[in-house]
Amino acid sequence: QVQLVQFGGGSVQAGGSLRLSCVASGYASSGDCMGWFRQAPGKEREGVAAIWTGYGNTYYEDSAKGRFTISRDNAKNTLYLQMNSLKPNDTATYYCAHGNGYTCYGGRWYKVAGYNVWGQGTQVTVSS
Repeated sequence: QVQLVQFGGGSVQAGGSLRLSCVASGYASSGDCMGWFRQAPGKEREGVAAIWTGYGNTYYEDSAKGRFTISRDNAKNTLYLQMNSLKPNDTATYYCAHGNGYTCYGGRWYKVAGYNVWGQGTQVTVSS
């Protein structure tokens, strides 16, 4: 059973940067799909980025393109989200998530239901 533990997050001013980390323990195939989601108060959880680890394919939500970078260090079993040029509307609780290879297949990476293991969440607050 995969378990995910998140690190990072915090408060930053608009235009600043943060890096989130997510360490996976337990079984994790190199062909899995791993993603980052966020949820702001009163809003649904939404996909931010994902990586199909076996192929290196990455996927981004439109507002994240060009500002966020998802990556994975397979040797360390760690998923990262580098967030640059942060904006106040990036404020949310961020979650990493693990799914199997089909989760990323066919453009479905952003679907919450496709992921079966979630990190504990970490708060990101961007002030103007």
